[in-house]
Amino acid sequence: MSRTLYLLRHAKSSWDDPSLPDRERPLAPRGRRACELIASYLDREHIAPELLLCSSATRSRETLERAGLASRIDSQILIEDGLYVATAADLLARLRLVDDEVALVLLVGHHPAIQDLAVCLASGGEKRGDLARKFPTAALATLTWSGGWASLGPAAAELVAFVTPRELASRPR
Repeated sequence: MSRTLYLLRHAKSSWDDPSLPDRERPLAPRGRRACELIASYLDREHIAPELLLCSSATRSRETLERAGLASRIDSQILIEDGLYVATAADLLARLRLVDDEVALVLLVGHHPAIQDLAVCLASGGEKRGDLARKFPTAALATLTWSGGWASLGPAAAELVAFVTPRELASRPR
C-alpha cells in the first residue's frame, strides 16, 4: 500500500507580546493570510488526511484551524505536546507508530525538525533542493512511499510536492 505524508510548518507567528511564552505565541497577520493560501491549495488538490498530528503550540493549532484542516478529515486529530519540542528523529519515531491502516497523515510542526525530517526522508524529487535550502513558515511538503509506517526512514520516500505561501500567492486562482 502506498503511503502519503504531508509535513506542514506552522504559519508565521506573532512576536507582538514579548511577555508570552514561546508555546503561546499566536499567528501574525501574515501567518493568517498564509493559512488561507494553504487552505485553497488543500482544496484544489483534494488533500484529506486520515490522521492529523499537531504540535500543542498555539501557532500550530491556529494553523490547523485556519487552514481548514480540522474540518477536512473525518478521522483523528491528535494535538501532542511532544511535537512542540521534537527533533526530526522524534518526529520519525512518532510517525513509525502510526497504524498501517492509515494511508494519509499530515503533521503540523516546527522548524528545524520539519525541514530536517523532510530532507532526511526525501530520496529525490525536483524540489528537494528547495526544501533543503529553506522551509518557510506555512510551507507544505508531500512525500510518498510504499510500505508500512515502520519502514519510513532516511531516503525512503519520494518528495512529490513542496509548496510555499509565496509560490501559492503568485499562482492564478
